[in-house]
Amino acid sequence: MNRFKGKDISGCATTGIMDQTGKRFSGKDIINSIATMHERSNGLGGGFAAYGIYPEYANDWCFHLMYDDETCKEKTEEYLRDNFKMLKSEKIPIREEMQVEYKPLLWRYFMQSKREKIKLHYNFTEEDFIVKLVMDINSQVNGAFIVSSGKNMGVFKGVGYPEDIGRLFRLEEYSAYTWTAHGRFPTNTGGWWGGAHPFGILDWTVTHNGEISSYGINKEFLLNYGYICSFYTDTEVIVYLFDLLIRKHGLSYNIVAKILAAPFWEEIERESSEEKEILKTLRIIYAGALLNGPFSVIVANSETMMGLNDRIKLRPLVASIQGNKLYIASEEAAIWEICPHPDKTWRPKAGEPVIGRLMEKNG
Repeated sequence: MNRFKGKDISGCATTGIMDQTGKRFSGKDIINSIATMHERSNGLGGGFAAYGIYPEYANDWCFHLMYDDETCKEKTEEYLRDNFKMLKSEKIPIREEMQVEYKPLLWRYFMQSKREKIKLHYNFTEEDFIVKLVMDINSQVNGAFIVSSGKNMGVFKGVGYPEDIGRLFRLEEYSAYTWTAHGRFPTNTGGWWGGAHPFGILDWTVTHNGEISSYGINKEFLLNYGYICSFYTDTEVIVYLFDLLIRKHGLSYNIVAKILAAPFWEEIERESSEEKEILKTLRIIYAGALLNGPFSVIVANSETMMGLNDRIKLRPLVASIQGNKLYIASEEAAIWEICPHPDKTWRPKAGEPVIGRLMEKNG
Protein backbone atom coordinates (compact mmCIF):
# COMPACT_ATOMS: atom_id res chain seq x y z
CA MET A 1 0.00 0.00 0.00
CA ASN A 2 3.05 2.29 -0.22
CA ARG A 3 1.66 4.16 -3.22
CA PHE A 4 3.00 7.60 -2.34
CA LYS A 5 1.80 10.48 -4.51
CA GLY A 6 4.55 12.91 -3.62
CA LYS A 7 4.79 15.57 -0.96
CA ASP A 8 4.53 19.30 -0.46
CA ILE A 9 5.80 21.56 2.30
CA SER A 10 2.98 23.62 3.75
CA GLY A 11 0.19 23.67 6.33
CA CYS A 12 -2.67 21.35 7.27
CA ALA A 13 -6.20 21.91 8.54
CA THR A 14 -7.81 20.36 11.59
CA THR A 15 -11.19 20.83 13.23
CA GLY A 16 -13.33 19.15 15.87
CA ILE A 17 -16.83 19.35 17.35
CA MET A 18 -17.96 17.76 20.61
CA ASP A 19 -21.43 17.78 22.13
CA GLN A 20 -20.50 17.35 25.77
CA THR A 21 -23.97 16.01 26.65
CA GLY A 22 -23.42 13.07 24.31
CA LYS A 23 -26.16 14.11 21.88
CA ARG A 24 -25.36 12.78 18.43
CA PHE A 25 -25.54 14.87 15.26
CA SER A 26 -24.94 14.37 11.55
CA GLY A 27 -21.54 14.48 9.87
CA LYS A 28 -22.69 17.38 7.66
CA ASP A 29 -21.31 20.00 10.04
CA ILE A 30 -17.80 18.55 10.26
CA ILE A 31 -17.63 18.23 6.45
CA ASN A 32 -18.69 21.85 6.03
CA SER A 33 -16.22 22.97 8.70
CA ILE A 34 -13.18 21.29 7.18
CA ALA A 35 -14.22 22.35 3.64
CA THR A 36 -13.87 25.99 4.73
CA MET A 37 -10.10 25.39 5.01
CA HIS A 38 -9.80 23.82 1.55
CA GLU A 39 -6.66 25.82 0.69
CA ARG A 40 -4.77 24.27 3.60
CA SER A 41 -5.00 20.88 1.88
CA ASN A 42 -3.86 19.77 -1.55
CA GLY A 43 -5.76 16.56 -2.16
CA LEU A 44 -3.08 14.27 -0.72
CA GLY A 45 -4.96 13.39 2.46
CA GLY A 46 -8.22 13.90 4.30
CA GLY A 47 -10.01 12.09 7.07
CA PHE A 48 -12.48 12.02 9.94
CA ALA A 49 -12.98 10.36 13.32
CA ALA A 50 -16.50 9.83 14.66
CA TYR A 51 -17.66 8.76 18.13
CA GLY A 52 -21.03 7.16 18.92
CA ILE A 53 -21.74 5.97 15.37
CA TYR A 54 -22.33 2.29 16.16
CA PRO A 55 -24.79 2.23 19.10
CA GLU A 56 -26.03 -1.25 18.18
CA TYR A 57 -22.48 -2.54 18.78
CA ALA A 58 -21.57 -0.07 21.54
CA ASN A 59 -19.82 -2.68 23.73
CA ASP A 60 -18.01 -4.50 20.93
CA TRP A 61 -14.71 -3.82 19.26
CA CYS A 62 -14.93 -2.23 15.82
CA PHE A 63 -11.93 -2.40 13.51
CA HIS A 64 -11.69 -0.36 10.31
CA LEU A 65 -9.13 -1.82 7.91
CA MET A 66 -7.47 -1.02 4.59
CA TYR A 67 -6.25 -3.88 2.41
CA ASP A 68 -4.11 -3.93 -0.70
CA ASP A 69 -5.78 -7.08 -1.99
CA GLU A 70 -7.84 -10.15 -1.11
CA THR A 71 -4.75 -12.17 -0.15
CA CYS A 72 -3.78 -9.93 2.77
CA LYS A 73 -7.46 -9.61 3.69
CA GLU A 74 -7.80 -13.40 4.03
CA LYS A 75 -4.60 -13.61 6.08
CA THR A 76 -5.75 -10.83 8.42
CA GLU A 77 -9.24 -12.30 8.85
CA GLU A 78 -7.74 -15.64 9.81
CA TYR A 79 -5.74 -13.87 12.51
CA LEU A 80 -8.80 -11.93 13.69
CA ARG A 81 -11.00 -15.02 13.92
CA ASP A 82 -8.33 -16.78 15.94
CA ASN A 83 -8.45 -14.00 18.55
CA PHE A 84 -12.05 -12.75 18.36
CA LYS A 85 -15.60 -13.91 18.09
CA MET A 86 -16.68 -12.32 14.80
CA LEU A 87 -20.10 -10.65 15.08
CA LYS A 88 -20.18 -8.91 11.71
CA SER A 89 -17.86 -8.36 8.77
CA GLU A 90 -18.71 -6.00 5.90
CA LYS A 91 -17.43 -3.50 3.38
CA ILE A 92 -17.43 0.07 4.63
CA PRO A 93 -20.20 1.78 2.61
CA ILE A 94 -18.92 4.31 0.09
CA ARG A 95 -20.24 6.20 -2.92
CA GLU A 96 -19.07 3.82 -5.61
CA GLU A 97 -19.75 6.35 -8.34
CA MET A 98 -17.06 8.73 -7.02
CA GLN A 99 -13.84 8.53 -9.00
CA VAL A 100 -10.82 7.76 -6.81
CA GLU A 101 -7.38 7.29 -8.36
CA TYR A 102 -6.40 4.46 -6.03
CA LYS A 103 -8.62 2.91 -3.39
CA PRO A 104 -7.73 -0.01 -1.13
CA LEU A 105 -10.29 -2.56 0.06
CA LEU A 106 -12.15 -0.84 2.91
CA TRP A 107 -13.60 -3.21 5.51
CA ARG A 108 -14.99 -3.12 9.04
CA TYR A 109 -15.44 -5.80 11.69
CA PHE A 110 -17.47 -5.93 14.89
CA MET A 111 -15.96 -8.40 17.34
CA GLN A 112 -15.65 -9.66 20.90
CA SER A 113 -12.21 -10.67 22.15
CA LYS A 114 -11.64 -14.24 23.29
CA ARG A 115 -10.79 -14.27 27.00
CA GLU A 116 -8.63 -17.36 26.70
CA LYS A 117 -6.41 -15.53 24.23
CA ILE A 118 -5.93 -12.56 26.57
CA LYS A 119 -4.93 -14.90 29.41
CA LEU A 120 -2.01 -16.18 27.34
CA HIS A 121 -0.29 -12.81 27.94
CA TYR A 122 0.94 -12.17 31.45
CA ASN A 123 -0.69 -9.20 33.17
CA PHE A 124 -2.46 -8.00 29.99
CA THR A 125 -5.67 -6.01 30.14
CA GLU A 126 -8.09 -6.38 27.24
CA GLU A 127 -6.89 -3.01 25.93
CA ASP A 128 -3.25 -4.19 26.05
CA PHE A 129 -4.28 -7.24 24.05
CA ILE A 130 -5.94 -5.07 21.38
CA VAL A 131 -2.90 -2.78 21.13
CA LYS A 132 -0.56 -5.76 20.65
CA LEU A 133 -2.81 -7.26 17.99
CA VAL A 134 -3.00 -3.95 16.10
CA MET A 135 0.78 -3.56 16.25
CA ASP A 136 1.28 -7.15 15.01
CA ILE A 137 -1.05 -6.79 12.01
CA ASN A 138 0.16 -3.33 10.98
CA SER A 139 3.83 -4.29 11.17
CA GLN A 140 3.75 -7.94 10.04
CA VAL A 141 0.91 -8.41 7.54
CA ASN A 142 2.06 -6.82 4.31
CA GLY A 143 -0.70 -4.72 2.75
CA ALA A 144 -3.04 -4.65 5.76
CA PHE A 145 -3.49 -1.63 8.03
CA ILE A 146 -5.87 -1.20 10.97
CA VAL A 147 -6.83 2.47 10.97
CA SER A 148 -9.15 2.38 14.00
CA SER A 149 -9.69 -0.18 16.74
CA GLY A 150 -12.05 1.21 19.37
CA LYS A 151 -15.65 0.73 20.44
CA ASN A 152 -18.60 2.66 18.99
CA MET A 153 -16.28 4.81 16.86
CA GLY A 154 -14.39 4.76 13.60
CA VAL A 155 -11.83 6.50 11.41
CA PHE A 156 -12.58 7.25 7.75
CA LYS A 157 -9.67 8.56 5.69
CA GLY A 158 -7.92 8.48 2.34
CA VAL A 159 -6.12 10.36 -0.41
CA GLY A 160 -8.19 13.36 -1.48
CA TYR A 161 -9.54 16.64 -0.18
CA PRO A 162 -11.26 16.06 3.16
CA GLU A 163 -14.70 17.18 1.98
CA ASP A 164 -14.45 14.65 -0.87
CA ILE A 165 -13.38 11.92 1.54
CA GLY A 166 -16.37 12.79 3.73
CA ARG A 167 -18.71 12.43 0.76
CA LEU A 168 -16.97 9.23 -0.38
CA PHE A 169 -17.69 7.60 3.00
CA ARG A 170 -21.25 9.04 3.16
CA LEU A 171 -20.56 10.59 6.54
CA GLU A 172 -23.69 12.74 6.42
CA GLU A 173 -25.55 9.45 7.04
CA TYR A 174 -23.77 8.88 10.38
CA SER A 175 -24.56 10.45 13.74
CA ALA A 176 -21.85 11.05 16.36
CA TYR A 177 -21.40 13.15 19.51
CA THR A 178 -17.76 13.93 18.65
CA TRP A 179 -16.34 14.53 15.19
CA THR A 180 -12.79 15.48 14.22
CA ALA A 181 -11.46 16.12 10.73
CA HIS A 182 -8.20 16.82 8.95
CA GLY A 183 -6.95 18.06 5.61
CA ARG A 184 -3.37 17.05 4.92
CA PHE A 185 -0.57 18.87 3.16
CA PRO A 186 2.13 16.14 3.53
CA THR A 187 5.29 17.52 5.04
CA ASN A 188 8.00 14.87 5.23
CA THR A 189 6.21 11.86 3.73
CA GLY A 190 4.23 11.29 0.59
CA GLY A 191 0.45 11.16 0.58
CA TRP A 192 -1.10 7.70 0.83
CA TRP A 193 -4.31 6.26 2.24
CA GLY A 194 -2.87 5.02 5.52
CA GLY A 195 -0.83 8.19 6.00
CA ALA A 196 -3.89 10.46 6.04
CA HIS A 197 -5.11 11.68 9.43
CA PRO A 198 -6.63 10.84 11.90
CA PHE A 199 -4.36 8.20 13.38
CA GLY A 200 -5.91 5.90 15.94
CA ILE A 201 -5.34 3.21 18.55
CA LEU A 202 -8.17 1.82 20.69
CA ASP A 203 -10.62 4.74 20.88
CA TRP A 204 -7.86 7.38 20.70
CA THR A 205 -7.50 9.49 17.57
CA VAL A 206 -5.30 12.45 16.69
CA THR A 207 -5.22 15.05 13.92
CA HIS A 208 -2.14 17.24 13.61
CA ASN A 209 -1.06 20.42 11.85
CA GLY A 210 2.73 20.79 11.89
CA GLU A 211 5.87 18.71 11.96
CA ILE A 212 7.30 16.50 14.70
CA SER A 213 11.07 16.82 14.40
CA SER A 214 11.53 14.56 17.45
CA TYR A 215 9.83 11.67 15.61
CA GLY A 216 12.90 9.39 15.77
CA ILE A 217 13.37 9.84 19.53
CA ASN A 218 9.62 9.50 20.18
CA LYS A 219 9.48 6.36 18.05
CA GLU A 220 12.34 4.71 19.99
CA PHE A 221 10.79 5.74 23.32
CA LEU A 222 7.47 4.14 22.35
CA LEU A 223 9.14 0.96 21.12
CA ASN A 224 10.20 0.28 24.72
CA TYR A 225 6.49 -0.05 25.55
CA GLY A 226 5.51 -2.20 22.57
CA TYR A 227 4.23 0.51 20.20
CA ILE A 228 5.42 0.03 16.62
CA CYS A 229 5.10 2.88 14.10
CA SER A 230 3.97 1.54 10.71
CA PHE A 231 2.31 4.46 8.88
CA TYR A 232 5.45 6.39 7.78
CA THR A 233 4.13 9.64 9.24
CA ASP A 234 5.43 11.59 12.26
CA THR A 235 1.93 12.17 13.68
CA GLU A 236 1.50 8.48 14.51
CA VAL A 237 3.69 8.84 17.62
CA ILE A 238 1.28 11.35 19.19
CA VAL A 239 -1.68 8.98 19.43
CA TYR A 240 0.48 6.26 20.99
CA LEU A 241 1.92 8.72 23.50
CA PHE A 242 -1.57 9.66 24.68
CA ASP A 243 -2.52 6.00 25.09
CA LEU A 244 0.68 5.27 27.00
CA LEU A 245 0.68 8.31 29.26
CA ILE A 246 -3.04 8.48 30.08
CA ARG A 247 -4.34 4.91 29.83
CA LYS A 248 -1.20 3.03 30.88
CA HIS A 249 0.51 5.48 33.22
CA GLY A 250 -2.65 7.08 34.59
CA LEU A 251 -1.56 10.68 34.11
CA SER A 252 -4.00 13.56 33.74
CA TYR A 253 -4.51 15.51 30.51
CA ASN A 254 -2.97 18.61 32.07
CA ILE A 255 0.14 16.70 33.10
CA VAL A 256 0.42 15.13 29.65
CA ALA A 257 0.28 18.63 28.14
CA LYS A 258 3.28 19.58 30.29
CA ILE A 259 5.15 16.49 29.03
CA LEU A 260 4.43 16.82 25.32
CA ALA A 261 4.59 20.64 25.20
CA ALA A 262 7.02 21.02 28.08
CA PRO A 263 7.80 24.46 29.55
CA PHE A 264 11.26 25.82 28.78
CA TRP A 265 13.87 25.34 31.50
CA GLU A 266 13.98 29.06 32.22
CA GLU A 267 10.20 29.00 32.77
CA ILE A 268 10.52 26.03 35.11
CA GLU A 269 13.10 27.92 37.18
CA ARG A 270 10.58 30.70 37.81
CA GLU A 271 8.02 28.32 39.34
CA SER A 272 7.46 27.65 43.04
CA SER A 273 9.76 25.03 44.52
CA GLU A 274 7.09 22.31 44.51
CA GLU A 275 5.94 22.98 40.94
CA LYS A 276 9.57 23.30 39.82
CA GLU A 277 10.36 19.86 41.21
CA ILE A 278 7.34 18.30 39.47
CA LEU A 279 8.19 19.84 36.11
CA LYS A 280 11.86 18.86 36.35
CA THR A 281 10.89 15.30 37.19
CA LEU A 282 8.54 15.10 34.22
CA ARG A 283 11.23 16.46 31.88
CA ILE A 284 13.70 13.82 33.09
CA ILE A 285 11.40 10.77 33.20
CA TYR A 286 9.58 11.54 29.96
CA ALA A 287 12.37 13.14 27.95
CA GLY A 288 11.68 10.72 25.09
CA ALA A 289 8.02 11.79 24.95
CA LEU A 290 8.71 15.52 24.47
CA LEU A 291 7.38 16.70 21.09
CA ASN A 292 9.76 19.02 19.26
CA GLY A 293 8.69 21.08 16.30
CA PRO A 294 5.60 23.11 15.41
CA PHE A 295 2.27 21.47 16.15
CA SER A 296 -1.37 21.98 16.93
CA VAL A 297 -3.32 18.80 17.59
CA ILE A 298 -6.85 17.70 18.32
CA VAL A 299 -6.91 14.48 20.30
CA ALA A 300 -10.13 12.61 21.07
CA ASN A 301 -11.41 9.46 22.71
CA SER A 302 -14.86 8.24 23.72
CA GLU A 303 -15.05 10.67 26.65
CA THR A 304 -12.81 13.63 25.78
CA MET A 305 -11.73 16.05 23.06
CA MET A 306 -8.55 18.06 23.62
CA GLY A 307 -6.68 20.73 21.65
CA LEU A 308 -3.00 21.49 22.28
CA ASN A 309 -0.32 23.76 20.77
CA ASP A 310 3.45 23.54 20.85
CA ARG A 311 5.22 25.61 23.50
CA ILE A 312 5.77 28.65 21.25
CA LYS A 313 2.53 28.31 19.25
CA LEU A 314 3.99 27.93 15.78
CA ARG A 315 0.68 26.57 14.46
CA PRO A 316 -2.74 28.21 14.86
CA LEU A 317 -5.50 26.89 17.13
CA VAL A 318 -8.78 28.52 18.14
CA ALA A 319 -11.63 27.29 20.33
CA SER A 320 -15.28 28.24 20.82
CA ILE A 321 -18.16 27.22 23.05
CA GLN A 322 -21.85 27.44 22.22
CA GLY A 323 -24.11 25.86 24.80
CA ASN A 324 -22.84 22.33 25.37
CA LYS A 325 -20.82 22.17 22.16
CA LEU A 326 -17.06 22.67 22.07
CA TYR A 327 -15.41 23.64 18.77
CA ILE A 328 -11.65 23.54 18.08
CA ALA A 329 -10.11 24.41 14.71
CA SER A 330 -7.08 25.74 12.88
CA GLU A 331 -9.05 28.80 11.77
CA GLU A 332 -11.94 30.72 13.31
CA ALA A 333 -13.71 30.66 9.94
CA ALA A 334 -14.08 26.88 10.23
CA ILE A 335 -16.08 27.43 13.42
CA TRP A 336 -18.11 30.38 12.09
CA GLU A 337 -19.19 28.27 9.12
CA ILE A 338 -21.19 25.96 11.41
CA CYS A 339 -21.51 28.12 14.54
CA PRO A 340 -21.82 31.79 13.49
CA HIS A 341 -22.60 33.12 16.98
CA PRO A 342 -20.62 31.22 19.64
CA ASP A 343 -20.99 32.14 23.31
CA LYS A 344 -17.23 32.41 23.71
CA THR A 345 -14.17 32.25 21.45
CA TRP A 346 -10.52 32.22 22.52
CA ARG A 347 -7.06 31.38 21.27
CA PRO A 348 -5.35 29.03 23.72
CA LYS A 349 -1.92 30.04 24.91
CA ALA A 350 1.09 28.01 23.85
CA GLY A 351 1.10 24.69 25.69
CA GLU A 352 -2.29 25.35 27.27
CA PRO A 353 -4.78 22.51 26.64
CA VAL A 354 -8.43 22.97 25.73
CA ILE A 355 -10.35 20.03 27.18
CA GLY A 356 -13.95 19.01 26.57
CA ARG A 357 -15.43 16.15 28.59
CA LEU A 358 -18.48 14.02 27.98
CA MET A 359 -21.22 14.45 30.58
CA GLU A 360 -23.38 11.53 29.43
CA LYS A 361 -24.19 9.60 26.29
CA ASN A 362 -27.59 10.20 24.80
CA GLY A 363 -29.22 8.87 21.68
